[in-house]
Amino acid sequence: MSVQTEGTDTAGAPAVRKARVPAPPRGGTPASGTPSRRGAAAPYLLLLPALLATVVLLGWPLVKNGMLSFQNLNPRQLIQHLTEWNGVDNYREVLSGSDFWRVVERSVLFTAANVVLIMVAGTLTGLLLARLGKRMRLLLMVGLVLAWAMPVIAATTVYQWLFAQRFGVVNWVLDKLGWHSMAEHNWLETQFSTFAVVTLLIVWQSIPFVAINLYAATTTIPRELYEAASLDGANAWKGFTSVTLPFLRPFLYATTFLQVIWVFKSFAQIFAMNEGGPDHLTETLPIYAFVQGVGNQHYGVGAAISFLTILVLLVITSYYLRMVLKQEEDEL
Repeated sequence: MSVQTEGTDTAGAPAVRKARVPAPPRGGTPASGTPSRRGAAAPYLLLLPALLATVVLLGWPLVKNGMLSFQNLNPRQLIQHLTEWNGVDNYREVLSGSDFWRVVERSVLFTAANVVLIMVAGTLTGLLLARLGKRMRLLLMVGLVLAWAMPVIAATTVYQWLFAQRFGVVNWVLDKLGWHSMAEHNWLETQFSTFAVVTLLIVWQSIPFVAINLYAATTTIPRELYEAASLDGANAWKGFTSVTLPFLRPFLYATTFLQVIWVFKSFAQIFAMNEGGPDHLTETLPIYAFVQGVGNQHYGVGAAISFLTILVLLVITSYYLRMVLKQEEDEL
């Protein structure tokens, strides 16, 4: 490529000279800001440790559990180191029994009741945090964090003391308030009362997560929207439904999705409280899989129940997962 420039020759007349300008490389000049291949691969390299940890800690045990579900594994095979494949006999035995379906129904109802209570109480607590002053908010948040940080077994032991038949605080308070028939009431005697105590424990442990995260979500809402709503004559309820709720809806979807998973797979609270009693009436699917697999030493059957538990959980959460994915598509 060349350009013309003017100069002067010896006679004083202007002369035209051609200056050489280097041509751009073939393929064109790369646009500024385009990441290199190394830069494009950086996010995947950062995700690699987490993916490896997930495969080792979750993927491999899941594969082993799937293999066990197709084996006849009892104490005899375990002692003699025998591997007896029995196909889908374990799944056929579980699905053909009525106990499994009763436990599935019980688990779904238990999860639904807990999730509704957790989301309602957690949402109200989170909105209360947004309304309180700094000192009261800090005091309430400290209490929520302490309740959330308490180990599950420690919290379950405390609730066992609270609802103890002879020396429990709850029975003592009810007796002092005039309900003398509750002086030595056994809260773990019936299915309903046992589930009531376990539900109270799980809801108490789960409210802090919902409340603190919802309060954090409310801090991202622009105050100008509330001012505009008040200028339009919106009251407190109208401001909540038109401003607060649309901003919190993605959070509520995601939190509900997580709570369904966490409540459905609750094991320690139910088992430590009463081991699925009385008469196996408070067994949910995780407890049922443990009792059949480890308690009765039918490890293949227990593995099959655990795999079916995962399938049931996927069916339950599929609706919420579709809602979250649809919302992401709408935002794009």
